[in-house]
Amino acid sequence: MTFSIIGHCARTGQFGAASATSSLAVGSRCLFARAGVGAVLSQYRTDPRLGPRGLDLLASGCSAQEALDGLVASTIHREWRQLAIIDALTRTAVFSGRHVKPELGQAQAEGCVAIGNILANALVPAAMTKAFAADPGAHLGERLVAALAAGLDAGGEPAAVRSAALLVVADEQFALVDLRVDVAERPVAALQSLWREYSGWIDEFVIRALDPDRATGAPR
Repeated sequence: MTFSIIGHCARTGQFGAASATSSLAVGSRCLFARAGVGAVLSQYRTDPRLGPRGLDLLASGCSAQEALDGLVASTIHREWRQLAIIDALTRTAVFSGRHVKPELGQAQAEGCVAIGNILANALVPAAMTKAFAADPGAHLGERLVAALAAGLDAGGEPAAVRSAALLVVADEQFALVDLRVDVAERPVAALQSLWREYSGWIDEFVIRALDPDRATGAPR
């Protein structure tokens, strides 16, 4: 009952993820990314411990597939997990345990991978990767939100979607973008609106952290 995407921007080096689901607060449990390292999705019967563990494996030098293999081998509840990883070289890897309910789907494309479970149809992830690739010059956050909207338009999941989230990391230890709609009637639309408003503030918020003397208190 979740559809998600992780991706990389070749222009900026940023990594990010976006997700939507019919349960609450998807952003607190499923999306993980680290600057210069990659991103991880952990969903279905979600174990949030797997995200940081996967990023640590990537940071240690593992490829996406090696990190995924390590996660799968180290969790006794692997059959309840659905995972996806993208590494610093934009290689991707996906795992769906045998208890993860259909309709299942996954799609891997240049610089991204989308996965889903309990989907309306198996074409949802492919619609997401196609939307992600449509405008490679756009901000990574814009591309990820567009992918999420395309997944919803392609059918999403049978149940009503209730939460959505967007995460982007750039050069710093803190997230460049971390937006969450924890419960709403139309969370993907709410996330799109939130992104449009927040995108103008991104540079200002980074400057406040790194060089507060230059902060203006206004969007840039």
